[in-house]
Amino acid sequence: MGFFKSKLKRFNRDNKQKKNENSEHELRIDELLHRCKESTDFVSYRYSESSPFYIHYYQTIVDINILHQYVLPYIKVNESKTLFDLQQAIPIDNTEIIDNVHEIRDKLLTGCVVIEVKGSLQEALVISAASLEKRPVSLPEVEYSVVGPKEAFVESIDANINLVRKRLPIPDLIVEEVKVGSLTKTRVAVLYIEGVADKENVNTVLQRLNDIEFDQVVDSSFINQIISDNHKSPFPHLIDTERPDRVASVLAEGKITIIVDGSPHALTGPTTLVEFFSAFEDYFLSWHIASIFRLVRLFAVFFSVLSTSLYVAVLTYHYEMIPENLLNPLIASRSGIPFPPILEAIILELTIELLREAGARLPTKIGQTIGIVGGIVIGTAAVQAGLTSNVLLIIVALAALASFTTPVYQMGNTIRLIRFPFLITAQLWGLLGVTFCFSYILSHLLKMTSLGRPYLAPVYPLRLADLRDSLFRLPFFMQTKRPLQVRSPFPARFQSKGHKKPKRDIED
Repeated sequence: MGFFKSKLKRFNRDNKQKKNENSEHELRIDELLHRCKESTDFVSYRYSESSPFYIHYYQTIVDINILHQYVLPYIKVNESKTLFDLQQAIPIDNTEIIDNVHEIRDKLLTGCVVIEVKGSLQEALVISAASLEKRPVSLPEVEYSVVGPKEAFVESIDANINLVRKRLPIPDLIVEEVKVGSLTKTRVAVLYIEGVADKENVNTVLQRLNDIEFDQVVDSSFINQIISDNHKSPFPHLIDTERPDRVASVLAEGKITIIVDGSPHALTGPTTLVEFFSAFEDYFLSWHIASIFRLVRLFAVFFSVLSTSLYVAVLTYHYEMIPENLLNPLIASRSGIPFPPILEAIILELTIELLREAGARLPTKIGQTIGIVGGIVIGTAAVQAGLTSNVLLIIVALAALASFTTPVYQMGNTIRLIRFPFLITAQLWGLLGVTFCFSYILSHLLKMTSLGRPYLAPVYPLRLADLRDSLFRLPFFMQTKRPLQVRSPFPARFQSKGHKKPKRDIED
């Protein structure tokens, strides 16, 4: 029954959309211009008393230099001719004569100059003269690396695609563009390599983008939340990156990239949980060092999530687990503390979160000062006032530092969030509660998917070949296959004959 209801709803929506489009087609140009003239930045005038041409544009999104240098002088020369003759005379490539008022409106709102002939109701010459205001390519701020490229995406979708194509100069790199948002009409580009990416993954992304029914999409984070497999999960389903080199790398692996106009970040998928703890800088280091760094990050994540909850569970229910040499310092640190361990931990955790939010929202230099000075002053004052123990203060500070090691910002926010359920269950049931909470999150991750692919791969389902670049990174000559998760139709990356040392010429 639900299937037929959804079909009927979709059928009614399509019919409504077709009716709206038909009503737009029935509009005349003069009616469309009457609507546009209600805006103060809309310019509409006749070139001269003897000229049959009327010029219309939005002055805030049109490059006036293009209009005065390449349009108006040729209108003066061709005053008595038709739109076709004027189109042939104007030295601009992106010109076309359109007889659809709906398309004329869209072109007008994207920075085009519309020229019509007096008396024409359904035909106009559209000239591309958009003002392309964009900031230059700068250094990565979120995914900064000491070694490697120093380019980051900007807000222009064309500039971002250019940065990717510069790294993948192949005709197989396909860009498919859709418009999302009933109000914003945001350009969204889907990038993949033909023959390397699985067509099912590409169709999944395109279908979910086309099914979006939201009035505004102003950033890639909107897309990430809307097309995710599980909207109730706090874990991110797609990797948000600002590095063109990382996008080029995942495209070569057979994955899909989504670039949104107006956003300096791109989305890549399908992804796995382990990828969120792998910095792209790992590939610029030797495989020994990169593997150690990845293991350190994974250890830091477990420490950040479990350390405070274990402290609460042990001090509340399991004193017998504390070594005798450590018991006396713990008792001494908690002597005079008026709060139970759970309340003490929540106060410190919330204090850390307040300092973190204050440092992120303030200007850079002021934020750094607030974070350092505020942490030292508040922590020292809390211990001296007897509101918290110095041992817990050290644990919470180390847990906060450990959470900063996550390379992807969205996953770092998730780690900050899931610490609190562990604290609550530790207070209710001790170590049993911590185990129960961990089992619940693990079962949730086992059921999760990214674009329909397993989220915990290659650990579950176990794929030994993909372990070469997951928990640790083996040398490049051992990574001869693309990840099995992406189901690439061309899985081979190169044929390795083993790592051999170069021969030396021996002089006698």
